[in-house]
Amino acid sequence: MSYFLHKSPFWLRSLFPKYIWRQPIVKGKPSIYLTFDDGPIPEITPWVLDQLAAYQAQATFFCIGDNVRKHPAVFRRLQADGHSIGNHTFNHLKGWETATSTYVDNARKCEDYFQTNLFRPPYGRIKKAQAEILSRANYKIIMWDVLVGDWSANLTSEDCLKACLKHSRDGSIIVFHDSLKAEEKLRYVLPKVLKHFSQLGYSFKALN
Repeated sequence: MSYFLHKSPFWLRSLFPKYIWRQPIVKGKPSIYLTFDDGPIPEITPWVLDQLAAYQAQATFFCIGDNVRKHPAVFRRLQADGHSIGNHTFNHLKGWETATSTYVDNARKCEDYFQTNLFRPPYGRIKKAQAEILSRANYKIIMWDVLVGDWSANLTSEDCLKACLKHSRDGSIIVFHDSLKAEEKLRYVLPKVLKHFSQLGYSFKALN
């Protein structure tokens, strides 16, 4: 297996304690939080929704605003199925490489198409000033506990599955991508993850 940081280390979470990395554990009610970045995409997002529906699973979709603009019917189904929606900027900007004002304006452009208080920075990279402004606008900065790596050309589908099953636990926020780049691995991994944790008695919940 190629080296890949699938699990957010404690030291990283400690550096940014105001970001949300995991969800609180409720005794006797194990839950995990599946999240999907970069959609909606008509070639893959409806399939994801079908997989979730088969397990009565709720999830959170961090949507690129321009994809919502281009694919409104897919986005409406996301909403109709009861999933949570998050902001992933309008054009998938890299926070570290983008001026703060430009980045914030791009994120808030999504508000023309949907309302949410959840924000995940593309690539997990965001400047302190960018995060502070978005937080003042009542956004929660959502990171992750487990990064599946479904977009990576350096990982096999089996690598992604094994890592997800190994590192996920009660309260984990898990990142998948409903994107063409991740499609092959996502189609392999997601059904197996849903089956595995369902058999263990887990609920699949959306962030709010």
